[in-house]
Amino acid sequence: MKTTKSQNHYSLLFFRAALTVTVPFGVEHANAQSVRVDTQLLQQLQDTIQQQQVQLHKQAETLDALQRQIDDLKQATGEIQNQAAQTVSTAQQAVDSSRHVDTPSAIFTSGGEHLKLSISGQLNRAVNFVNDGKSTETYFVDHTTSGSRVNFVASARMSEDLMLGSRIEIAIAPDNSAIISQSTPTPGDSFNQRWTEISLASNQYGKLSLGKGDTASNTTAEADLSGTLSVQNSSVADIVYNMSFRERAGDHALTTIKVSNAFSNQDGLNRESRFRYDTPRFYGFSLAASSVSNRRADAAVFWDGQGYGFNAAARAAVSNPNIAQAGKRYDGSFSILHSNTGLNLTLSAGSQEHDNQINDTNLYGKLGWLAKLNSFGNTAFIMEYTRAENTPSAHDVGYEVGAGIDQFFDKYDTELYLQYRRFSLNRNSGPAVQDIFAGTLGARVRF
Repeated sequence: MKTTKSQNHYSLLFFRAALTVTVPFGVEHANAQSVRVDTQLLQQLQDTIQQQQVQLHKQAETLDALQRQIDDLKQATGEIQNQAAQTVSTAQQAVDSSRHVDTPSAIFTSGGEHLKLSISGQLNRAVNFVNDGKSTETYFVDHTTSGSRVNFVASARMSEDLMLGSRIEIAIAPDNSAIISQSTPTPGDSFNQRWTEISLASNQYGKLSLGKGDTASNTTAEADLSGTLSVQNSSVADIVYNMSFRERAGDHALTTIKVSNAFSNQDGLNRESRFRYDTPRFYGFSLAASSVSNRRADAAVFWDGQGYGFNAAARAAVSNPNIAQAGKRYDGSFSILHSNTGLNLTLSAGSQEHDNQINDTNLYGKLGWLAKLNSFGNTAFIMEYTRAENTPSAHDVGYEVGAGIDQFFDKYDTELYLQYRRFSLNRNSGPAVQDIFAGTLGARVRF
């Protein structure tokens, strides 16, 4: 045990007191004893003990006050850590959404010493209730906005700066919502090679990609921080893509006009076999360009940023789709999220040039609230509106309104969603058509 200065002082006083108290004994005749006590020394000892007790009491009070300050500091630190964790979680989700990341990081890896293989994927199944103006039908679908798929990514670090990568992604989508129609309610299994590419990435020089995958302009009309990117974004036609409008008069016969003919967000060149280059990111900006098979090409600019309590994302692209009697395609999108309140706004616009004809245009807007209402994860609420002009024919005008709720279960990488959309088409010529109503209940599980 460590000896304190006060303990040494007490020992010295007691030692001195012991020297002043004498009890002499005779060797043979012990009949008489004499005791001499130094009263002044004893009083000094008592005073010293009292002073030490007062000091100890004050030290105890000081320690209690320090302990209370430490407890308060721990509580404040815990609150700051919780707020920081929530902000980071929201920001990360926003960045993932803005980059259209449909598959999560792999939880299984294998490979040799230098090459690592990761496997990931998702399932996105839904039940669709569609009223086409004549009847209401139920369809069990794979939601094509972010359909079911499995993803294989292999990577090898060639140097401190260079990373060699390859990716194979296969869509496995029974009864794809993009294929189902009134005449084909159960189209069966759908397989699609979404990605087959080799890439070489450098932090200093950028990234080269060769093979099938996103063109530079793909997803540039879909910057979206609402949390609903994968189930309800500017590509509003996806859930009833192949459904046909019915005539308003007579027996409501089916027309040849599909929802996808009337509503398109003009989102670049999709996924194609291409050669693509992406620049390094600089102050949140990056550029990309790709050369696509069948003499097509595109270029795009991307920006992601955060500050002053906001997260934001913006995209813009120009592309040449090489369509007969058509010119260039332009599209862009912007989304902003207020981190503390979860309020967000998303805007998208696109235009397709035509020779000797009015251009197709599409405008899309969405208001959202990304709320923390329970312990499972964020809850996303959205309302949206679309106006499409000159599709499918000149002077035709289409309107879409929608709403949705998306509940995330972070622990299980799962989300449940409920959405509603109404599609209206005012035709300049030809028979008038009925509105189409679609309600969807679904779930997406990532692995």
